[in-house]
Amino acid sequence: AGLVKGASKGEGLGNQFLANIREVDAIVHVVRCFEDSNINHVEGSTDPLRDIDIINLELVMSDIEMVERRIDKAQKAAKGDKKFLHEVDVFKGLAEHLNDGKSARTYDCSDEDMALIATSDLLSLKPVIYAANTDEEGFTHLDANPYYQQVKAIADAEGAQVLPICAKLEQDIAELAGEEK
Repeated sequence: AGLVKGASKGEGLGNQFLANIREVDAIVHVVRCFEDSNINHVEGSTDPLRDIDIINLELVMSDIEMVERRIDKAQKAAKGDKKFLHEVDVFKGLAEHLNDGKSARTYDCSDEDMALIATSDLLSLKPVIYAANTDEEGFTHLDANPYYQQVKAIADAEGAQVLPICAKLEQDIAELAGEEK
């Protein structure tokens, strides 16, 4: 199972799946990097950039709700204790960043403010590993696989890792018996 467009509004497994992601330390995002007309894609075509954007946007949209709740809570607390005013300012700045469609992990702030943000359990703050699922040809020639190169460029820009995999080849190996394996 995975996230689909609209998950933050309840599509697919929706909020249940997003809640499960909150429990993890890192997100492994498996991205399709091959063409195969025999395997349907939920969006109808292979486009790793679109797929990554959809997932990132769903995570950010979920985070916006969390940040808005945190701002409300801090504003209420600030009525009794002015130390919460800084928290309000930090999370308002983060909310603007998220509203631009950017992940929390790319928010530029002080280490002290990032430590405060880290207490909020945001999905787009979690480290990401991109698993670029290729076919055998694409796995053998990663430099010539345009889909893999797109995922690598995104990972490099985010400071994330990208791991090339060939799930079909792994499946074929797993089905072998004894010494053939």
